[in-house]
Amino acid sequence: MKTIKFQLELLTCPSCIKKIEGKVGKMDGVEEAKVMFNSSKVKATFDQDKVTSEDLKTTIEKLGYPVVS
Repeated sequence: MKTIKFQLELLTCPSCIKKIEGKVGKMDGVEEAKVMFNSSKVKATFDQDKVTSEDLKTTIEKLGYPVVS
């Protein structure tokens, strides 16, 4: 398992948290997805054999939240 953090833009409300955690958390290979609203970061723990960090980034960005780093 690997853990990665992404810095986001445009994280403006608590419903954003549910949207991101729900979508990323249901991806095959993702053990946990946690959004930290105050710092606008997403922390994900995932199985690198099933999903890549680029897959996670793409999914977050498709939801409308640009990943800064």
